[in-house]
Formats: sequence, C-alpha cells, structure tokens
Amino acid sequence: MKSKIKVGAVSYLNTKPLLYGLERSSIKENIVLSLAYPAQLAQDLKSGAIDIALLPVVAFQEIDTARIVSEYGIAANGNVVSVALFSQVPLAEIDTVILDYQSRTSVRLTRLLFAEFWEKEVQFLPASNHFIQEIKGNTAAVIIGDRALEQLPNFKYHYDLSAAWKSHTGLPFVFAAWVANKDLPADFLAAFDAANAMGLDHLDEIAEANAIPYYELKTYYKDNI
Repeated sequence: MKSKIKVGAVSYLNTKPLLYGLERSSIKENIVLSLAYPAQLAQDLKSGAIDIALLPVVAFQEIDTARIVSEYGIAANGNVVSVALFSQVPLAEIDTVILDYQSRTSVRLTRLLFAEFWEKEVQFLPASNHFIQEIKGNTAAVIIGDRALEQLPNFKYHYDLSAAWKSHTGLPFVFAAWVANKDLPADFLAAFDAANAMGLDHLDEIAEANAIPYYELKTYYKDNI
C-alpha cells in the first residue's frame, strides 16, 4: 500500500480557505491531515513526524532539508488584522510587551519592529495561559489568530504588525508557507496546489460557514490575507 503524505497546518480561521480543498478534493485520499499550533508544526516537521507543514517562516532556516513546495501560504500586504499588538494605552506609553510563544514568527516580528521601526525599548515577557487578562496599564501583548479577531472590540489600541512591517519596508509579509522536509512527487505537488486553489474559489461560502460576530470574514479573506 502506498504510504500517505502527512500534512500539518494550524487550526486558525486564516487556514480555512487552504484546507477547504485538502478536505474535499481527491487529494484527501493521499494525505493524513493534522492540526496544531505554529511552533508545534515546526517541531513536527523538523523531527519528521509530518512531511509538509504550513510552516511559520521564522522556522524555515532551522530545517536543513526544508523547501517551499507550493504557491500558496499565509501572507498580507498591509493590515492582516489577526496579528497585532493590543494595549489600553498609546504605543508611546507601553513599557512591557507580553509575547505569545505559540507563534515564533510573530515574536520575531514584534522584536524587530520595536527595535527598527518604532525604535522603542520595552521589556518582553513570555505569555502565561491567561495573558490577555494581563493587558492593562502600560503592559501590552501580541495576540494572534482567532483570539486577535475576537479581542478587536475589547481594547482601545491595537497595532497591526503586518501593517507596521509594510510601513517599515514597503513589502508584504509572509507569515507561513507550505514547506516539505523531503522531495515529493511532482504529480502530488500539482494536485496539492490545485487543492489549495479550490478554496480561493469558494471564499464567500467559507466565510459564511465560519462566520464570527466580531469581524467580517469576507473582508478578512479577500482584503486582509
């Protein structure tokens, strides 16, 4: 029996369009799909527990055999909305930033922006399980993924990290790419790309199926990512 290719992705709303075709097209017969948080995907791809991951870009150089295998991924050209610094005070008054280490890419981006774009020294702290409750006074935090969308109405200030990157460099920001740790058959990769493309043809349907009360997913899927 031909062994199936093990594919790992995050379970956030931003991956729904990419997973749509993987779960519905004929390629589903040839893969085993698992979901995990970003840092875990990097660890699993490095160990060989999975063959392809929607890998956070900061982890790419840590895997000797890593190679990008798809034209699809997660990127933003300006506001991404779901990766942001949340605060109750303006940026100038922030002195402490809590970093969620489930996403090392966002952590690295935050540190870079404070050093090179905002040019502001702050204390960085690792996140606890309930770190959102610790955002008060001069303490801010980076929140990513679905939780970031949910928190939009709850904080007076939120600074979009992708928009800041765009202002700093003039470039889009790639958060994650489909990365393999080995050579894979060309016919499989062609089918894999076709499966990814399938979701982009059904964005309205995907947005309606996963609707949330605090942000319009049609805007998220068509304008933000």
